[in-house]
Amino acid sequence: MPLDSNQKIFHHITCNSKTRIIQPKEHSMSKNLPGLQYDRATDAWSIDKRIKGHGRIRQRLAAKTPEEAEKQFFQTIAQIQGEVNRREEGIMTFREATDRYLEEAQKRSLDRDRDSLRFVAPYIGDLPLANVHMGTLQGFINDRRKAGIASSTVTRDLTIVRRVLTLAARAWRNQDGKPYLSCPPMFEMPDWEDAANPYPLDFEEMERLLKALPPHLRAMSIFAANTGLREQGVCWLRWDWEVAVPELGTSIFITPWRKGIYADGVWPGEKNKEDQLVVLNSTAKAIIETQRQNRQNGCPYVFPYRGKRITRLNNSAWKKAWRKAGLPVCDEYTRGPHNLKHTFGHRLRVAGVSLETRKKLLHHTNGDITTHYSPASVVELLEAVEKIVNLKPVSILRRVI
Repeated sequence: MPLDSNQKIFHHITCNSKTRIIQPKEHSMSKNLPGLQYDRATDAWSIDKRIKGHGRIRQRLAAKTPEEAEKQFFQTIAQIQGEVNRREEGIMTFREATDRYLEEAQKRSLDRDRDSLRFVAPYIGDLPLANVHMGTLQGFINDRRKAGIASSTVTRDLTIVRRVLTLAARAWRNQDGKPYLSCPPMFEMPDWEDAANPYPLDFEEMERLLKALPPHLRAMSIFAANTGLREQGVCWLRWDWEVAVPELGTSIFITPWRKGIYADGVWPGEKNKEDQLVVLNSTAKAIIETQRQNRQNGCPYVFPYRGKRITRLNNSAWKKAWRKAGLPVCDEYTRGPHNLKHTFGHRLRVAGVSLETRKKLLHHTNGDITTHYSPASVVELLEAVEKIVNLKPVSILRRVI
């Protein structure tokens, strides 16, 4: 029976399990396209084809007409063929460079790098490396600023992008021995003048904060303000890191710079790649003695909560206590526990401790600090931290906001 020209009907003849497409004259394609198929049962078009250098591709199309199917077929094949040609020519996309970087990099902050690269991927992930520059990154920068992300955070993200491009230009080579990128582009890092200032606490402010904190966080905060230990150092502090100093009748803690794997997580290690010496003044030592019952109960951590390690000091209880203590919550100042480290440094300075000794106590590496200590060298540090115990209250002058 002849076909009605107003009807879009496709006749299929099946032979040897292969489908051959017969189309009405008015919908005929320019030529037979091997690999383009139509399934009458589902009324759907699909591709089933092998491409040299890629392999077999099986893909369902969204086309509703033969013309749409032909167009989508050619677009898909062209895209895949372009990818094949690009790989053969040694052209790398930023996404491929990202995958290689994350696979090869050995650093403690790799998870943070992975987040940065994940944020930037929608903007430049599919671009060849030569097309990644400040122009193609501007959309990412603008969107992050609109989202209220600090310029320092965006700078951190862009630094990782620049690192990947630098490796592609200077370290990595394609199969022909040529760099994937001739020269890494220049980067202009954003500065929206939005950086928050640290907020060291005076004695009255510290007292208000401690009263507002729950007991377990109060002990951790007192210890941090008297040792300068970072937040994660306090949270992870373990009894097996304690070292007795019999000559001085005391003990110290040494937090290891190497990564450590424990039953409940991974200690990332000290960021400066140096063991940190934690000396105890009388206040910090008193805190340690009150916490020793945790060791007797079999807990490996100095400051646990309900028998488990506290993952962070900057939690909801800290934030609530900060507000209750009447401390600033504006963007002018930081509001986290790192202010305890700044408080420790400020008090050392007021007490007249020398800059060199302050650097050692604050673990500000300058390349000449040894990781081997003797009781004699510990004495100097103990004397310095003891000076802040009975320090007379001193006001901290700040600009009124």
